[in-house]
Amino acid sequence: MFDVKLEVVVIPVSDVDRAKAFYEGLGWRLDADFANDQGFRIVQLTPHGSACSIQFGSKVTSAPLGSAQNIYLVVPDVQAARDAIAALGVEVSDVFHEGSLGDRFDPDARVAGAAPDGATYGSFASFSDPDGNTWLLQEITSRLPGRIDPAATSFASAGDLAKALQRAAAAHGEHEARTGREDPDWPDWYAEYMVREQAGEQLPA
Repeated sequence: MFDVKLEVVVIPVSDVDRAKAFYEGLGWRLDADFANDQGFRIVQLTPHGSACSIQFGSKVTSAPLGSAQNIYLVVPDVQAARDAIAALGVEVSDVFHEGSLGDRFDPDARVAGAAPDGATYGSFASFSDPDGNTWLLQEITSRLPGRIDPAATSFASAGDLAKALQRAAAAHGEHEARTGREDPDWPDWYAEYMVREQAGEQLPA
């Protein structure tokens, strides 16, 4: 197999400048804004910490407005992400979880509050842009097996790294309690825990 990386998602908008202002207001990085005298314009922005960008503009897509639905934005803490977006003046739902599989896509079926067991992949919030394209925040703290190449462990921000360190520290504290002694090799243990957690592999005992 050869590497294939999802690079850009194209979304339909009616007012390019309004959409650009909205996404820049979220703190997304402006990568490009090009136009020509034939009426073509393309704008590209990238969410903070994301390897995938969005594009929109004039003569970019014939998709109906609002047809880009439930595009996932993965975050390590959905409540913090939701509150940060709300603080920017964007209307965003409260945190919710599913009563049954698929409820995340039906606003009338969503269950208020975070996933009761704190399960990774289980808590959400949603918001939309001015054209009705919708975004789904999903909290992921550890990945299912095989979802991340352990050789490519990375963290999108200092905050993500700090949370991973906190989880490793808590697990290591339990490890030392089980062994009954201090672990002088704790940096190695932390590193192994964080790599395995992100890759969705069995965690060290």
